[in-house]
Amino acid sequence: MAFEPQNYVYLDWAATAPLCEEAALAMKPYLLCGSENIALGANPNSLHSPGRAAFSALESSRSSLARSLGAHRPDELVFTSGATEADNTALLGMAHAVRDKRHASSKDVRVVVSAIEHDAVLSSARRLEAEGFEVVYVQPNRKGFVSPEAARESLGHDGHAALLSVQAANSEVGSVQPVKELARVAHDAGALFHTDVVQALGKHPVSLKDWDVDAASFSAHKIGGPKGVGLLYLKTRTPCEAFVLGGGQEAGRRSGTQNPCGAAGFAAACEAAVSLLSDEQVRLGGLRDTLYQELDAMEGVQATVEVARGSREYLPNIVHVLVHGLESQTMILRLDSLGFGVSGGSACSSHSLESSHVLRAMGVNPDEAQGALRVSLGRDTTADEVERFLQAMRRCLEWG
Repeated sequence: MAFEPQNYVYLDWAATAPLCEEAALAMKPYLLCGSENIALGANPNSLHSPGRAAFSALESSRSSLARSLGAHRPDELVFTSGATEADNTALLGMAHAVRDKRHASSKDVRVVVSAIEHDAVLSSARRLEAEGFEVVYVQPNRKGFVSPEAARESLGHDGHAALLSVQAANSEVGSVQPVKELARVAHDAGALFHTDVVQALGKHPVSLKDWDVDAASFSAHKIGGPKGVGLLYLKTRTPCEAFVLGGGQEAGRRSGTQNPCGAAGFAAACEAAVSLLSDEQVRLGGLRDTLYQELDAMEGVQATVEVARGSREYLPNIVHVLVHGLESQTMILRLDSLGFGVSGGSACSSHSLESSHVLRAMGVNPDEAQGALRVSLGRDTTADEVERFLQAMRRCLEWG
């Protein structure tokens, strides 16, 4: 059945954001056909004039992103195919580099990750375990936060700690982690610190310099940029072995011909998201608070975490509830039939019948977790759409 977009209300912005106007305009010149437009469509690694023009455009995007993200220098940013590749590279590359630098065996190198990370981080951690590294999973509290104290205990005091990875904000319940404090804990233990900033970008202030992190991962499509484009921030002199091998592009840190078109879209989307951040935090936060208030008042619906009105401890655009007696898939399909797109959690595991690993780690009852529902808002979401969704939600619950 063909999708009919008319009057459909998209409330799954945490999964992906529609391409924003700023990104589309920035990418438009790259999408023209014919050799007369080769200056922007050339290989940025070529030495001829078109190649140099493409390289200049790529570096302009890199500089723009560095300013938006608060990096020390543009050359600390490595373009990737997305945040999954950036996460993989950070975990595997940094763990291997530290092991080799220490002339240690894998079993004497400890990597600590939070139990509520995206699967791109958790799968990388499991790969390291299979290679013999010691991997420790630090647990969050029931509110979805990883405390500096828990991270410190997991890192240990024997000098084996190599890397701590904790996301900046959780994609399911929206908890914003104390990144700056966690980075300090890692450094005190002699370890590097990586954070996945995919959900936080554009919804919470980001400053790589202020956070003092060693590595960070980003994705363009979560903020209205194109899919298939990401970034890995590597602070100067941070050890990290290359994960994608080939022609040595990106200063040898990520091989493969770069995508100047995607980089331009990412840079434009990021600049727009950062400029709108202050106003959107207030606007989206108000819609989030309304949703929590109204949903929590519905019989059989319970907020997964307690979010105070106006709270900045949770992202302003994510609402997560547990619906008793109904499974996530049932609610998603019912709402979809009424013209509303929501999810049960991370889109990367939306076809899994298992309850969310995030909710399990937080201590949510497994049976209750089967009824998880995530509503995520974005730049185009209106108060009228929120009210219409609440009416649709009431109808769905009346179906039994």
